[in-house]
This record gives sequence, structure tokens and C-alpha cells, in this order.
Amino acid sequence: MGSRGPSLLDRTAHLTAQPQNPARPPSGRSSLLLACGSGQGAPAGAAPEETTTAGVQGKSLNKADLERAVITETDLDGYEVNPILAGPSASRPTADPAACTPVVQALGGSSGFTATARTGRIIFSKKHGPGASMILSSHSAGDAARVFDTLRMAAERCKTFKDIRADFRYDDADLRPDPGYGDESVSLRLTQLAADSADEDPVRVPFAVVAVRQGTAVAMFYAFNLPAGPRGKEPAVIPEAIIKAQLNKLGKLTDSK
Repeated sequence: MGSRGPSLLDRTAHLTAQPQNPARPPSGRSSLLLACGSGQGAPAGAAPEETTTAGVQGKSLNKADLERAVITETDLDGYEVNPILAGPSASRPTADPAACTPVVQALGGSSGFTATARTGRIIFSKKHGPGASMILSSHSAGDAARVFDTLRMAAERCKTFKDIRADFRYDDADLRPDPGYGDESVSLRLTQLAADSADEDPVRVPFAVVAVRQGTAVAMFYAFNLPAGPRGKEPAVIPEAIIKAQLNKLGKLTDSK
């Protein structure tokens, strides 16, 4: 048949993600979802910034802070936790209409704002239940607020749109009731329409995103159901145990600083 490029499953699994080191291809399920961007980012060890903007208070965390704050298997019973790549730069994916770009970026755990630091984890249930991927980032107070302003506005307005780079359409985007996590949170569900060619009927892939801001830190949780899997036709969910474990650990760090 000749070369057709990445398969439908490969393209679905990698979403909007960009590996940081193209010469080292991802392998294994710990590299299933990679979140990274482009552009000029702050150095990982940059000095933290103490700021207050639009009700956002706190000191920006550096890379070492985030690594201490991110969940491990010790914090989350019944799950396997593995690192995924996450650079501090702003995310590159764009949408059509362009106003929907923040939602496309959130599907890879990122945003259009450069972070002072980012780190990522992919979390699998040891009991074959749902899992999630999570990108934890730290921003200036102004950017932390803008991440949520832009994501919330896009989620309110965008019901159907296209990820231009991945060439996938999304529909049934639904901004869910505020789950009440952290200082502010956004929850949405949507469906990816995935096909290898325009001649094929698209496969419907359920997605979910929960974004939480706690001080200047932003946690983006995202997940999708494999169409052929046991929950292929069910709405995608982010397990509450994962979200609460991450926020609890992050809170302990920020309270001590």
C-alpha cells in the first residue's frame, strides 16, 4: 500500500503533542501523550516571581518546586505514574476558528502562555479503570489568570472546531459545571472525529479536560477513551482521586513556601 504516515490510533494518541527530542522517538505507554511547545521559554531554574494579579496570589514555582509537588505512586494508591515530556514554552497547536485554539491546546495539557516551568505525568489505573495525563505548570500571576480566562471563553463559545495541525475535527464540546477545584477550575467534554482519510467515516473518540488553578500553578488533566476499548462509547472522565491527590500535594508545597 505504500507509506501512509501515522496511523489513526497514533495520531489520536499523540493529539497535539510535540516530542522535545525528535531524534529519540517515544516508546512504551509512558510516552503515549507528550506535551510540549515552541518559542522562547523561561529557563527551568529561573528565579520565582512574587506577584498579585486579578486575585491571583503567590510565588511562581520553579522546576525543582514542581518536581516536588507532582504526584507519584506513593501519593496515589492503585495507579501507575510515569513521567512525560513537558517544556515551558507556549503551545503551538492552532484551531479553526482561531478563537477555539485554547481548547485544542488544553487537549495536550498546555496553553498559549509560556510557563516558568512545566512537568508532566501519565497515570494508569492498576485495576483497568480510567486514567489520565496531567501537565503541571507554574506561571506569573497575570498569565495564570489569562490561561483560565482564554480557556473558559473558548469553551463557552466553541461547540465544533478543527485542530489544524493534527487535521482532526471536534464536536459536541460541552462546558461542564464548575467542579469547584482549587482557586478556579474548568471542566469540558468533547468528541474527536478521527479518520485516516476524507473518504472514511470518522471514528468518534470521547475526550475530557479538567483544568485547575491553585495560586500561580495550573494543572491540566486530560484523557480520552480508545474507541475499541471497554469504555469506547462512554463519556471520558478524569478520576477524582487523581485530581485530589495532585491538588493536595501541590497545596502542601505552596502552604510551606
